[in-house]
Amino acid sequence: MGFNHNDHYHPLLLDQLPPGPGVALDVGCGGGRFARRLAATGMHVEAIDRSGPMIDVARAAGSPGPGTISYRQADVLTEKLPTEAYDYVSCLASLHHVPFDTVTKLRDALVPGGVLVVLGLGKPSSPADYARALIASPINALARVIVYAGERLNGGIDPLPTAPVVETFPPMHRIRRDAARLLPGSRIRNLLFYRYLLVYRRPEDELSM
Repeated sequence: MGFNHNDHYHPLLLDQLPPGPGVALDVGCGGGRFARRLAATGMHVEAIDRSGPMIDVARAAGSPGPGTISYRQADVLTEKLPTEAYDYVSCLASLHHVPFDTVTKLRDALVPGGVLVVLGLGKPSSPADYARALIASPINALARVIVYAGERLNGGIDPLPTAPVVETFPPMHRIRRDAARLLPGSRIRNLLFYRYLLVYRRPEDELSM
């Protein structure tokens, strides 16, 4: 069904944008929907994904402007990212495809004062985590039904390639521990629809690593 948990949180991710249009890197861009949202704010966006078919879908959708989008097929694990190049780095539902310490590479790609946002997935590991998942289940089912009904009334969804799905997620206690170690000062917020939001702002006075 068409309800997309990642798309639901786009406004929350956009709330983390630093001042000014600047330059953004969208890691694991998939079909490019969030990259287009960034471009609509005036950001100049570099969007990467290791799936060639998904990059083709993203390119075909174009850009709303006023910012620009440059798409390329690339694997963040092997791609050499420039240091201190991006004002904003986003990673939506893709960090669990790679080792968590990949965040250090994304951290070092930020300019001082730049922001890294991760919309991630993790397994519940505390009573609060399990309670949130329990509450989310019926709400998620209702949202799926509503979106599905709306799509049926509007002719359904055109079949397009979908991003690969990985169902193995690290536990939340490990994510919190590793984020505190690798991204000092970062904040993690648990979200309703099986997601967490990690926000890290690189200190303005931090020396290059």
